[in-house]
This record gives sequence, C-alpha cells and structure tokens, in this order.
Amino acid sequence: MSQKRVLLIVGGGIAAYKALELVRLLSKAGIATRAILTKAGAEFVTPLSLASLTGDKVYQELFSLTDEHEMGHIELSRSADLIVVAPATADLMAKAANGIANDLASTTLLATDTPVLMAPAMNVRMWGHAATQRNLAALKGDGISFVGPNEGDMACGEYGPGRMAEPAEILAAVQTMLGARDAARPLHGKTALVTSGPTHEPIDPVRYIANRSSGKQGHAIAAALAALGAKVTLISGPVTVPAPVGVTYVPVETAREMLAAAEAALPADIAVCAAAVADWRVVEAGVEKIKKDGGAAPSLALIENPDILATLSRHPFRRPKLVVGFAAETEHVIDYARAKRAKKGCDWIVANDVSPETGVMGGDENTVILVSAAGEETWPKLPKGEVAARLAARIADHFT
Repeated sequence: MSQKRVLLIVGGGIAAYKALELVRLLSKAGIATRAILTKAGAEFVTPLSLASLTGDKVYQELFSLTDEHEMGHIELSRSADLIVVAPATADLMAKAANGIANDLASTTLLATDTPVLMAPAMNVRMWGHAATQRNLAALKGDGISFVGPNEGDMACGEYGPGRMAEPAEILAAVQTMLGARDAARPLHGKTALVTSGPTHEPIDPVRYIANRSSGKQGHAIAAALAALGAKVTLISGPVTVPAPVGVTYVPVETAREMLAAAEAALPADIAVCAAAVADWRVVEAGVEKIKKDGGAAPSLALIENPDILATLSRHPFRRPKLVVGFAAETEHVIDYARAKRAKKGCDWIVANDVSPETGVMGGDENTVILVSAAGEETWPKLPKGEVAARLAARIADHFT
C-alpha cells in the first residue's frame, strides 16, 4: 500500500506549536506531511521548524510564481489523502464556511474535493459566539470533520471549550479517516437522487404555498452520499443553503418540477426523498397579484400535488433499488411513519418530530427514527450532518 499523505494547514494561534508535535507523530505513524503555513501561523512557528520535521518545503504564498508553477493550490490538495487544519482558527473556519479565498490556505480549502479534518482552537468566547457556531454547523453540513475542541485553561487565562485537541487525539482522528478512506468509497459506481428543501406553489406572482424546510438535512445527505463515492443528483426547492461540492444540483420550485427532475434522474440505485413537498397547489394561480378590495377574502381552489415518494417507489420500469422517504410528524411519529411506509411502498422511512418546540425545522440538529421492514431504530439527537453520515453509512451497508 502506498504511503498516506496529509496536507497540514497551520493557522495562527498559540496552539500552533502543537502542530510541530502532530507532524512528529504523523511521521512516526508512517504518514507523510506537507505543510501550508498561514501568515498568522508564522507568528508562532517558523517555516524552518516545519520544513525540518516534514522533510518537505513549507508553502506560504498564494501568488508565488514558482510555487504556482511547481505545486499550485489545487495540486497541493490533490497530492494529499487528507487535509488537516490545526489549529483551525475562527478566521479559517469563517473563510471555509463562507467560500472566502484570499490566501493560500483558504484558497486550497475552497478548491479541494479531498476530505478535510479541522481541529478548532480559539478563545472560549470566540468559540461560543453565534457566528462561529453558525460556521461550525455550515462546515459540518458541507461534510467537514472535526476533532475537539477540548475544555480547559486558555492561554488568555480563561477556562472553557476552545483548546485545540492534543496531537495524539488529532493523530487518532487522522488514522480513522485515512483508514476509512481505504474503504470510504463503498458507493462508488452507484447513482443516487436526493430531493431537498420545500416546494413553492404559486398563488399569484408574489404569494405561494410552502412548507417550513431549510434544506439542511437533504443537502447534508447528498453530501454524505457523494463522500461515499455515489454519483449524486440533488434536486432542491428554494433554499439558502449552498449546494454541496461534488453533486449535480438541479434547482426547482414546484412539486411538479421536482417530480419531473426526479424522473429525469432515473435510473438510479438510491432515492432519498427528504424534501418537504407541499401537499396541495392552487388549481389556477393568478396571473396578477390578488388585491384586497375591502370585501371577503378570496376563495382558493386547491388540488393535490403529485406524490414524488410514491411515484418513485412504485415506478413500473425504473424503480430505484433502495427508496428512502421522510416522515415529518408532530404526533404519533412511529405509527404515522409505519403507515406512510406501507402506503407509499418505499423501503425505509426516516421519521422525526417537527413540533415547533423541537427546533428541527430550520435548525441544525435532528432526532430521527429509522423505520424499515426489520423494525424501528431510534437515533440520538445529532447534528444534521451526522444524521446524514449515519444514514449514508446504512445505505452503503445495504449494498454490501
């Protein structure tokens, strides 16, 4: 087996000194390391110290003509089996979460399709800030893995979460991810379609019927399936979350458009219907904005929308080998999920409680129950990215 290679991005912060110990441990474990040192990181460790330990050149400048000719930022990431960001500062996390690319480190992260592991390190107040937590959720949703941070004394004298994980912990996470990467393509050669987000059913040019779906869970599932090697088509209603890297993205608005796109994506081995499709639409949407005239409220004649999950589950010629539906309920979750699985004809149902007090709709966490012919399996409350990863792993197991 060829030697595994890690691209280590060293951010700025007192924890940067731990990166030197991490390189030593990686080398001892037989893992080669090449390093990118940010301008802020160079305030804490020197390029010479990193070069001495890695036995390789340390890369610092985005606009170095020599480096861009010999080893550009895209080739840097492609030469590695895993990218490790340690320390992952609030600044680096914010850049990665928002697609900012203004130095070698952030440009490399934006240009890569290589798995990424981040080891956050920052002041406890910075870690707990709403902006950092939003960025964390976005990065997890994009499929980036994390180790730490740990809780403890800070260099600034405060105590709490924000300490970078110890080098040995990071090494263990690296070894897990590299080991998983050897077998991390169990869905290679499989095709998948995923529906996500809400649908908007127009009432008139400015109003519509919709469901309260952010698309976070569906998008995370698409990213997780792609990470396991599947060729994924993500069909999404109007959302603000970005499309994951490495998937074919098909934006739609209405249920009829979503069904047409789903059927166009067939044949597929896997279908995951995570979208919150509006059950009804207006029989005839107004061409002009409906105006208030002081009289009675207008009467809206509704017609049922096509059932995408049932259509795919009972497709006469190109039914996917595995069809997974979602059941968003506010009461009797398991009973309704069992009934829905039988009625729709799908293989699995991922059921969850979306009562307002759960915060699931639009939130970053989910508690689901997987319903199949074998019975029910309740999963703990997890970030939506981890729910997606667990579901993708179960799908991979189904095909092995």
